[in-house]
Amino acid sequence: MKPCFGYIRVSTQKQGEGVSLEAQKDAITAFASQHNLTVTAWFEEKETAAKRGRPIFNQVLRKLKRGEAQGLIMHKIDRSARNLRDWALVSELPSLGIDIFFATESLDFKSQGGRLAANLQAVIAEHYVHNLREECIKGLNGRLKQGLYPFRAPIGYLDNGRGNPKTPCPQKAPLIKEAFRLYSSGQYSMRSLMPVLEDLGLRNLAGKPISQHGIETILGNPFYTGLIVIKRTGAVYQGIHEPIIDTQMFQRVQDVKAGKAGKKITRHNHLYRGLFRCGHCDGPMTPELQKGRVYYRCQVSSCPTMTIREDRLANAISTAFTRYEISDDQAAQLQKDWMAWIDSDERDEGIRSVELRMDQAMARLSRLTDLLVDNAISQDDFFERKRTLKLELAALKEEQGKSTQFHPTGAQMKKFLELMKNLAELHRSAKPAEKRWMIENCFSNRAVIGRELCLKPYSWLQSRNFSELTPLVNNNGPVIELIEHFDRSEPIPEKSEQWRRNLKNQRPDNLKNAA
Repeated sequence: MKPCFGYIRVSTQKQGEGVSLEAQKDAITAFASQHNLTVTAWFEEKETAAKRGRPIFNQVLRKLKRGEAQGLIMHKIDRSARNLRDWALVSELPSLGIDIFFATESLDFKSQGGRLAANLQAVIAEHYVHNLREECIKGLNGRLKQGLYPFRAPIGYLDNGRGNPKTPCPQKAPLIKEAFRLYSSGQYSMRSLMPVLEDLGLRNLAGKPISQHGIETILGNPFYTGLIVIKRTGAVYQGIHEPIIDTQMFQRVQDVKAGKAGKKITRHNHLYRGLFRCGHCDGPMTPELQKGRVYYRCQVSSCPTMTIREDRLANAISTAFTRYEISDDQAAQLQKDWMAWIDSDERDEGIRSVELRMDQAMARLSRLTDLLVDNAISQDDFFERKRTLKLELAALKEEQGKSTQFHPTGAQMKKFLELMKNLAELHRSAKPAEKRWMIENCFSNRAVIGRELCLKPYSWLQSRNFSELTPLVNNNGPVIELIEHFDRSEPIPEKSEQWRRNLKNQRPDNLKNAA
């Protein structure tokens, strides 16, 4: 009996867990017994034949060429190869005196007609793979154009089957939102954020703590804003799934990642780190701890600005906030104007302004496609600009939604006015992170000239006219942020019962009891 190798193959690990390999083996065994052949060794592979470089397949060829067997038995031609390069290696074996057999096909490699028939079937097998790939890509693109994400849901979302959008996970979505919020504060690096998220109970799809690379992937994924970006091609689609974070938060995180917000964390993590620049050379005022006091120093040796103590900075900031506090009479007038604004049509003008900007962004997007068709820009440049415009459109849609849905209540307006009357005291009693937030959102330019602090406020802080505050109120800008920021409790208590539930619900079944 002629000694032969038996080679069986499936394309994926999942197929290998089924009956396909056993069925192939049974067919080869029956064929060998009918044709006086014996299988001396079996070779099993779970790899696609569409690509070259299958390790087991190459091992079989080497052993055959060394004379360890006189023949090779396979189930069908497409089990041996689905690319012409590998098929050429198989078809040259008869020229080396090695017989090729297929259990389900009667092909005579010793005749020209048999070889021709085998070559034709090999070409058909390769064509099948290419056609299947094109059809799969066509189906995926169709889903993407519908706003559906046809791949596994990112952490924080749930899969709901084919044809259905991803939905936020009740346990993980709040933790993803918290991860963005914490990182956007500029107080955390990727590494320092890892233990915080682990304590909150955030886990990856395998039930393990999120790695540093995993956190970076989450914070850089615009899927959480409602956009679908295909990383391999750069293509951008508008998703129909519910966003977890808004576009402004996402962009703030990208700025921090890009280094526009300065260093994420330092050894001492000083209060005003990264907030002030030198008024002479525009260099950063770097904090240093000297003899128990914190000094902010310009690092340019030739610059006339030298150092300023942190306590002097704090006093100057409080003085600046005192200067922009409103009086009781101004508060009463603002409240009266606000009541009149509720009954006016000014809010509709703000909505129309947002709609106009959306139309302009859509027009730029259309022109961008024309530029690509005319070869005026490269495809990579096209996808990058398209992604930027899509993010801009998403931000405008969020602004439009807030403009039409958000109406500041009387209680909110009253709270805002109370805060504006006591800005200096509010800053003095605030937590360090809140103090930084107030400085960043109230003063646009923050410079130290010599030993003096120069603060230029945003226009809304100087305004005593409600008509100038209206667009900010209407669009949920700094005015409402000021109200919400100091009226917000911590989203998730550290290591509370909620934390334990989150941890338990995100672990695999075999770890739930251990939690």
